[in-house]
Amino acid sequence: MAAITLLEAVKQGLWEEMERDKNVFILGEDVGEYGGAFKVTDGFLKQFGADRVIDTPISESAIVGAACGAAMMGLRPVAEMQFIDFISCCFDMLTNYAAKSRYRQGIGIPMVVRGPCGGGVHGGPFHSQNVEAFFLNTPGLKMVEPSTPYDAKGLIKAAIRDDDPVLFFEHKLLYRNPKIKQEVPDDDYLVPIGKAATRREGRDLSIITYGAMVYTALDAAAALAKEGIEAEIVDLRTLAPFDREAVCETVKKTSKIMILHEATRTGGMAGELTAVINEEVFEYLDAPVVRVTSIDTPVPYAPPLEEFFLPQVEDVLKAARALVKY
Repeated sequence: MAAITLLEAVKQGLWEEMERDKNVFILGEDVGEYGGAFKVTDGFLKQFGADRVIDTPISESAIVGAACGAAMMGLRPVAEMQFIDFISCCFDMLTNYAAKSRYRQGIGIPMVVRGPCGGGVHGGPFHSQNVEAFFLNTPGLKMVEPSTPYDAKGLIKAAIRDDDPVLFFEHKLLYRNPKIKQEVPDDDYLVPIGKAATRREGRDLSIITYGAMVYTALDAAAALAKEGIEAEIVDLRTLAPFDREAVCETVKKTSKIMILHEATRTGGMAGELTAVINEEVFEYLDAPVVRVTSIDTPVPYAPPLEEFFLPQVEDVLKAARALVKY
């Protein structure tokens, strides 16, 4: 096993699924000749040909619409959004067509819509969003956001094999981060959709998070440990359907909960998680659930403003200390 980046892990998963199943194909802007804006599909055109690696016009609604039709005819398309922000252009196809197809007419749409999300790279307001909350209110869509190379490969393979539409978010800050390189098996494996992972055991409080914020949480937990505070870190991995059992178990274990995510606060994942905790394990809480998120503004371009906008380790430390003392 070789240590690889998260980007390489996604690439490996896609490649293996293309080799395994001739019905899998890729479509999107610049995915063929150029190899993708971030080079995830570099080399795919030469290996699999233009019938299975399709360069499209700049029209996200057309990309997803074509993918829906192909999926209904028995293929398994993987549609790339060059930046996940532009998934809003195909909102109607995803929410009113793909998500409802199995319910309305008994036909599944086995497609994946994947792309880079997140800030921290000074991409500005149109190339830095986290869009999960847009779709959280849409039954029929699954959403995945891996934080490790191992999970990225296993989850992209699981998403491709799923018989319903999966939105697959890849945080661009993690793509080539050498600090998170990980040994990944060469053999075929899947990471199940809908299952969280505990990244760090703890007793004093729990931090529930996902994506790049997993590493913010881990850095904060290391600092807290020096103060005698042991934080448990739960990585959701799947955002819809999220792992309710894992969430409730960590509440029962530590009784103090922080929910950390990079997306803006209002209407975000943290609110839904908090509601579930209140409904199912309220009696185990020893303090109110705390949210640490980005603020309710568009993502700034200027580096100092973006840093202020995004949750930082110090923000987590401040909230954790207050939570422990409550």
